[in-house]
Amino acid sequence: MTTTTTRRPRPAALNLTPSAEARIAELMGKAPDGAIGVKLSTPRRGCSGLAYSVDYVTQADPMDERIETPGGVLFVDGGSILYLIGSTMNWAEDDFTAGFVFENPNAKGSCGCGESFMV
Repeated sequence: MTTTTTRRPRPAALNLTPSAEARIAELMGKAPDGAIGVKLSTPRRGCSGLAYSVDYVTQADPMDERIETPGGVLFVDGGSILYLIGSTMNWAEDDFTAGFVFENPNAKGSCGCGESFMV
């Protein structure tokens, strides 16, 4: 008797909206020489402890989560992924601000200015 195991696709660690994917494509369109993608990390800073940071990356780290988008690769810092699982990354613009916005189910609170969060 042979047993067959069916594997479900692993869910994405981070969900990107179409506007976030479009912004990644824009960033990669004007990326500096040597950039292979953009990287999301959560460095310790701000009044709540952690902040979101997006920067160009020139070298892949095997510990990072790699998310292929139509316009380029988004790397998620391996040390930050546990804080971000299940989050949605969006790009939002209005008359006064523009930036990536995160809906993070792991965040237990954020600072008044919205620049940092805690888990």
